[in-house]
Amino acid sequence: MKSTFAIDLEKMSRTANVGIVVLFLLAGAAGHFASFYFHFLTVAFFLLVLLNVYWRHVQTSHALLANFGWLAQLRYIVESIGPELRQYLFASDTEERPFSRVKRAEVYRKAKGLDATAAFGSLLSYDRTELKLRHSFYPVDEDELEPFDVAIGASRQLDTTYHIRHPIMISAMSYGALGQNAVRALARGAKQAGATMNTGEGGHPKYHLMEGCDLIFQMGTAKFGVRTADGRLDEDKLAALAALDAIKMVEIKLSQGAKPGKGGLLPKEKITPEIAELRGVTMGQDVVSPAHHVECVDAESTVAFIGCVQRVSGLPTGIKFCLGRPDEFRALVQEMKRQGTVPDFITVDGGEGGTGAAPVSFLDEIGLPLFEALPLVHRILLDEGIRDRLAIFASGKLISAGKQLQAMSLGADVAYSARGFLLALGCIQALQCNQNTCPVGITTHQPELQRGLDIATKAQRVANYIEALHHDHVELLAAMGSSSARLLSEENVYAPSQGPVSWPVREPS
Repeated sequence: MKSTFAIDLEKMSRTANVGIVVLFLLAGAAGHFASFYFHFLTVAFFLLVLLNVYWRHVQTSHALLANFGWLAQLRYIVESIGPELRQYLFASDTEERPFSRVKRAEVYRKAKGLDATAAFGSLLSYDRTELKLRHSFYPVDEDELEPFDVAIGASRQLDTTYHIRHPIMISAMSYGALGQNAVRALARGAKQAGATMNTGEGGHPKYHLMEGCDLIFQMGTAKFGVRTADGRLDEDKLAALAALDAIKMVEIKLSQGAKPGKGGLLPKEKITPEIAELRGVTMGQDVVSPAHHVECVDAESTVAFIGCVQRVSGLPTGIKFCLGRPDEFRALVQEMKRQGTVPDFITVDGGEGGTGAAPVSFLDEIGLPLFEALPLVHRILLDEGIRDRLAIFASGKLISAGKQLQAMSLGADVAYSARGFLLALGCIQALQCNQNTCPVGITTHQPELQRGLDIATKAQRVANYIEALHHDHVELLAAMGSSSARLLSEENVYAPSQGPVSWPVREPS
């Protein structure tokens, strides 16, 4: 049966708009004849009438307000709190994006040092759409596992060779994208846990350096902190930074998963005088980095630039990119062989990676997913005979040990996470990172919002999260029958949606 009930918005709007005027007149009459206190209502309704007149007869920017007045305004109010309503009232535990409530809750509990077990079975779609790790009939005793150790720079026999001792590192998040309290809490937590942290492309890493953790200095396309006036590399500035004891590696960012082919973006709302000084930019306008390094216009110049950074810094040096065209990457690798210059590591960033700000078209429509890109990069490096000369770091929604081990099975040596650590700091996925209004004080520079982020408390949660992930790595590796993450291959991953597995077998090192 077809319903005959329908909402007549025009009639409802006329009723509401006339009703406000009537209520104003009634309140005025009651204040005159009954009690003066009714005039408080008179003033309130008078303001509503004035607003309605402005919306309907003065402003021209919003057609809805011009046509419907207060009814349209109520619609805007409800729309503005829609994410919160869905997050807390309507969305199920597994359907939120980019991270479901059940995934966020697991990170929260790990960060707080609480029991992160669950009951009654998985809430995920345990079917042919999901990658799964393969366990063994014959698990390894945990005390037989090798300690995690990936040496970066060893193939070049560098005196500055750096040993990564944790399977998870804190991915690139700059001071600018994050507020100073968040940066210091992450760095202090990394120091406590003995983990490594990437500085992001924010220029001189002032707040990262305060807490004494081991750092990877990221050089973005704008080269904040190490640039000349025309945007080229200032070798003296890079050498000075590389001489700092806390800086252990240099990462040249060629592109980022969330916005490959586009430079970094810091909205003007988040630029403070201090950030402008550290980055060497002006206040009051968005900071948009170039789409590429001015030195890097083809494979030959890009490899030459990698070699220059290796020479000037004297540190293990790698590149970061989101894969787009495998043939271009193969050509780059072949040029590396021709010049005899190989990066010490390659960071493969999945197109599903996060960011502080990016156009939606870049977030949604460009860049290969991590688990598609990793095997391609790994295969090309094997084919070209240089896989044993560098390490692969993987990033892109790797907030759990299971996902990190899947990445390692597909070719990675170490995993990065950014948003996992934001959750450990207390991120509630408010999706306001680009607005300087983060309600938990992480991605904002407003003092009144940062005040709620206690550095000592959150640093301990970061350390707890790292240790909990490490513990899960040990237990999962043992269950998989492997004594070391370096022995993993694609055979350790069940990929039903892929058909016959065609990923390259990873040669144990």
